[in-house]
Amino acid sequence: MALANGTTLGLALSGGGFRATLFGLGSLWRLNDAGLLGRLDRVTSVSGGSIMAGILASRWHALDFHDGRARNFREEVVQTVQQFCALTADVEAGLLGWITPFRSAADYLCRHYRDELFGDLRMHDLPARQTSQVPLFVFYATNLQTGRSFRFRQDMLADYRLGTNRVANPLLATAVTASSAFPPIFSPVTLDTDPADWQDADWELDSGLLRDLRREIVLADGGIYDNMGLESLNEGIQLVSDAGAPFTMEASVRSDYFSQLSRIRDIFIDQGRALRKRQLVEEFAQGRRRGAYWGIGTQIADYGASGVLSGDNPMTRGLQTVPTRLASTDAATQGVLINWAYALADAALRTRARLPLAPASGWPLPEFAPH
Repeated sequence: MALANGTTLGLALSGGGFRATLFGLGSLWRLNDAGLLGRLDRVTSVSGGSIMAGILASRWHALDFHDGRARNFREEVVQTVQQFCALTADVEAGLLGWITPFRSAADYLCRHYRDELFGDLRMHDLPARQTSQVPLFVFYATNLQTGRSFRFRQDMLADYRLGTNRVANPLLATAVTASSAFPPIFSPVTLDTDPADWQDADWELDSGLLRDLRREIVLADGGIYDNMGLESLNEGIQLVSDAGAPFTMEASVRSDYFSQLSRIRDIFIDQGRALRKRQLVEEFAQGRRRGAYWGIGTQIADYGASGVLSGDNPMTRGLQTVPTRLASTDAATQGVLINWAYALADAALRTRARLPLAPASGWPLPEFAPH
């Protein structure tokens, strides 16, 4: 379908381990079937969503687009995601990082991404954002030094306090690792850059401190700052695919320091995510933004859409409890996650984003239809 002249289309893919990777795949599959994938102007991503975005970015030039739809989406993207999510990434990387001197778990996670997905592909190797046929890919990490969101893009690195850097050219695997480096196991990820390559800093403090902050940058999971990757998704039609898990209530909380700090971290992250989500949905409802939000825990009946692929049921509600891990996910769980995101995206695009789409004609993976 064609968008109105000058209307941009952006998509945010949230964090949430392989649950988010597969949920994001289902969202992208519906966009592709609607002829919207090739019309995306921006894809922002966090953590598990960045694995999905990295695969899409690395395969973009191989996609055979016709009227906004990639005819080989299944071969180039779907099969790659499914094969990768059948592997376990977190256990081996975590153990090796624990027992190996001078190597961290993040180093081994990055090696896994390189070996299985991206090879030596670097950010500047990704398709350049020169025409409307290539989206800007933004991979979010959190800068533990500045306390701000840190962005890896195919054209530059950026941090609100550090400025922009169009020279540094890290591996795509490094960007995805930093975005998915959930503390304390996989963080921090250290990125070394030349301070002279940075510019445009919003900085009024000691210049020596700025130089040090630019030389060795300490990063962690993008979800610490913004688990939905919304910060630069601020114009045109804004679509948000959110596979973040609901906050779990605990009747008994352990009293040791580590457990308390972990619980407090989870509360802070959940509070920030809830505030961002509430503001986003309110702005959509009041017409200050145009777009749609769909989350893994969304009730599909709330959209009031005709011709939905599924109703709400115990199987779809249970998907929120899929662990937030980078662990092998069986074919059935993969299939239901992909299908549920596809169904939610279909309903949200038609009723909230007000895009003139015909209802989806069927499940992308009918053998795993939710029931």
